[in-house]
Amino acid sequence: MKQDTSLTVLLNQLEQQLREVELWQDMPPSAQALASEQPFAIDTLEPHEWLQWIFLPKMRQLIEAELSLPQGFAIAPYFEECWKQHTHYVSVITVIRQIDSEAA
Repeated sequence: MKQDTSLTVLLNQLEQQLREVELWQDMPPSAQALASEQPFAIDTLEPHEWLQWIFLPKMRQLIEAELSLPQGFAIAPYFEECWKQHTHYVSVITVIRQIDSEAA
């Protein structure tokens, strides 16, 4: 399976898991919040907002445009720390770990 195909599957799984744990939002954050230059937009967005409104669209855009995908990133530790008290988010973290492995 091509990397972009398996990554697309994982991105779709991530969206599904965000929906299942009720972290998916219908309304986007403000343009100002989305314009943060901090890692994970930590100063303006909640972790799940960053996934939905920045990470997923950017990754999908790269795949659609057939551009080089980022390699060697690890975002799971951030979410593991943010959600360590939220055991009901384990399914989301599991998919994030798989995305990290795909990008390794």
